[in-house]
Amino acid sequence: MGASTLDAAVIIPAYNEQETVGRVVEAARVLNVPVVVVSDGSKDKTAEVARAAGAQVVDLSPNRGKGGAIAAGLEATDATFVLLLDADLVGLTREHLESLLLPVVRGELDMTIGVFRSGGLLTDFGNRATPHLSGQRACRREWLQAVPHLAEERWPEPAITEHLRRSGANWRYVPLLQVSQVMKEIKRGFWSGLKHRAKMYRDLVSYRARRREPSES
Repeated sequence: MGASTLDAAVIIPAYNEQETVGRVVEAARVLNVPVVVVSDGSKDKTAEVARAAGAQVVDLSPNRGKGGAIAAGLEATDATFVLLLDADLVGLTREHLESLLLPVVRGELDMTIGVFRSGGLLTDFGNRATPHLSGQRACRREWLQAVPHLAEERWPEPAITEHLRRSGANWRYVPLLQVSQVMKEIKRGFWSGLKHRAKMYRDLVSYRARRREPSES
């Protein structure tokens, strides 16, 4: 199955990622499928850089959080399959993209989740410690749209993971060799990045308490 025949789209949620989003768009375009960047209330040139790199841009205002950005990206395409990528990746190749997308397109899996390997000490460690929080995923668009509370979650990975469990989906982790991310502490400055990371982890950890079903109380 050639990449040019894929009924798929790449969705890249992005918030103030002007330094890296163009590189990710260029890497994704080798699949010859639509690339949708959702600029989630960005205050920099994320939208302009993404358009210049060849992406379709959905420009949100105000900021909705990653879940809202993904939901907006899903609304912007009618592709059967979607590949989610973070906007701050380094080292992404066609082989990485196909290793995520093709098993889902072929019907072998309902979802793939990318995990960094040999990309960098800190990003490798963080991704291996919490691989279920990875933003690199492929699945059917309709399946992802059915995730409860997707658009409401600032960090939607726990909601997606919970839907995987409840739906009985067939999935697996896929190693992404020599891929890494630009750390928040580098992008935003150490203290601002650390504050942002702490807020992210707080939202992630509180998911189950916030979304507990009445029967679980």
